[in-house]
Amino acid sequence: MIDFVWTWAWVFLPLPLLTYFFFPRYKYEEPALQVPSLRVFNFQSKSNDKNAKPSIFRTTLLAIAWISLVIAATRPQLTGEPISLPVAGRDIMLAVDVSGSMGTEDMELNGVRSTRLSIVKEVISQFVDRRVGDRLGLILFGTRAYSQTPLTFDRKTVRALLIESPLGIAGGKTAIGDAIGLSVKRLKDRPAENRVLILLTDGVNNVGEVDPIQASRLAAKERIKIYTIGFGSESMVIPGLLFQRTVNPSAELDSETLIKIAENTGGVFQRAKSASELSSIYEELDKLEPINQDPEIFRPTKELFHIPLAFALFITTIISISHLRISKISKKVINYAQLKTTFSFSRRE
Repeated sequence: MIDFVWTWAWVFLPLPLLTYFFFPRYKYEEPALQVPSLRVFNFQSKSNDKNAKPSIFRTTLLAIAWISLVIAATRPQLTGEPISLPVAGRDIMLAVDVSGSMGTEDMELNGVRSTRLSIVKEVISQFVDRRVGDRLGLILFGTRAYSQTPLTFDRKTVRALLIESPLGIAGGKTAIGDAIGLSVKRLKDRPAENRVLILLTDGVNNVGEVDPIQASRLAAKERIKIYTIGFGSESMVIPGLLFQRTVNPSAELDSETLIKIAENTGGVFQRAKSASELSSIYEELDKLEPINQDPEIFRPTKELFHIPLAFALFITTIISISHLRISKISKKVINYAQLKTTFSFSRRE
């Protein structure tokens, strides 16, 4: 179906007729100087003939060109059949700890010892790719918490910005409460049934303006479900000068607070001690049942104004070229007549 967006442009269609009937016509005046010698050749330009009538073919072409211009001005569009775009999914905010401790190399990824943050980026990127139909947002937190991406369907951007996030960009400490508070602020305007926060950290809340437990109560009031993940290995071998020693790199992980946060909001706390366990946790979270929302109707449209515009340009170009050729031919005939007359006068003398 073709629609005209600017229908008011049709008022310009009768403009040439109004100009023809209501504006004074050009009056032909006899030239002040007559050249009697040119009458021998019986040559007279049609453009100077006051009794000459305009070419019907040329007038028709001009009318078609004008109609095409008016059609282009109305901005025609080809509108397709309505397409229903069901939006099924949740609003998921991903809060990721990027503090200094996330640079600890206490686990392996694909057989290579890697930092915690590198493993988190790999696993969450796969999770983001799978969440088709969800609005995803990303919050990075350390000493401070800030929103890296708002809630969006653009999963590629969320994934790219996560991968590009450097270690310690938000500071070296851990503000879990601030991260939850910022997530609540971003999620509170979304439908209550769809609000989910997945918070990953490897430490304890040791900085920030908001207490994590109080922040979780605020999230529960807004009906936001929080899933907490404690990440980090419990043993790491440190080589020494004479012997090796084994330490627990996750000794500072505050599992009790993370459990309390999840319980307050109806979520679940899970502990990941390796890359494979973290991947399994996100696979379980990936099974969250989507909630159908009202479908969005989309009608594809295609602009067509360039077709009548190009047609009008083509017609006017043809008319201009033909008029130019006629003018050149007329000029050559006149020059030839003048030359022959001059030659004739010279012979008489």
